[in-house]
Amino acid sequence: MDVNGIGAIVTGGASGLGRATAESLIGSGAKVTIFDVNEEVGTAAAAEMGCVFAKVDVTSEEDVIAGLNKGAAENGLESRILVNCAGINIPGKTVSRGEALDLAKYTKVIEVNLIGTFNCIRLATQRMVGLDPLEDGERGVVINTASVAAFDGQVGQAAYAASKGGIVGMTLPIARDLSRDGVRCNTIAPGLFLTPMMMALPEESRKSLGESVPFPSRLGTPEEYAKTVRFICDNVMVNGETIRLDGAIRLPPK
Repeated sequence: MDVNGIGAIVTGGASGLGRATAESLIGSGAKVTIFDVNEEVGTAAAAEMGCVFAKVDVTSEEDVIAGLNKGAAENGLESRILVNCAGINIPGKTVSRGEALDLAKYTKVIEVNLIGTFNCIRLATQRMVGLDPLEDGERGVVINTASVAAFDGQVGQAAYAASKGGIVGMTLPIARDLSRDGVRCNTIAPGLFLTPMMMALPEESRKSLGESVPFPSRLGTPEEYAKTVRFICDNVMVNGETIRLDGAIRLPPK
């Protein structure tokens, strides 16, 4: 899919992987709407990038529909690209010092990361399937964000790993669901990337984490994630796939 002139939604688009993706798509001529729950940061980011912002809680059907409507109205077209970058992590061991993990914390991570991702997919693709087909009969593409934790979840990551593993697990069935309508679905599973969460760590900690990556021995950049998004958009044959973007790292238990 040539993204020039195409509508795109990027969830979690105000910072990190989402913002780099939005910037990349805008730079190639896409008409982007970013969804983010942080209104102040999202408004500022959209103004800087020159795109539409919608305050959206991805777990809310009402919010997502309103965001899709706003993007379509202000950009003048429905979106054919959905990139799901919104997500959270609340670490905690299954049992710690004799106390079971607070179920509300586990549920929150699943709700935002997994259910929120699917909520955006179902509502965005409902619109995509009704659009006129492009070359090769394509009508749209969905790109999700999982994590290498889906495969190598570490100590304290039961909730996070489960949420990301769920995203990996639903990628192929969704691609199959939407195949007759010309909508693709793929997932990227990043390793250790320079996100706002990583930037909050001391420099020495970031350096040490980067050195644990086999090659290149550094943290990945949001721009490298965005390049993978563009590759998936550009290549119509990439469908139903999860791509590990991790420099060959396999996470140790802790």
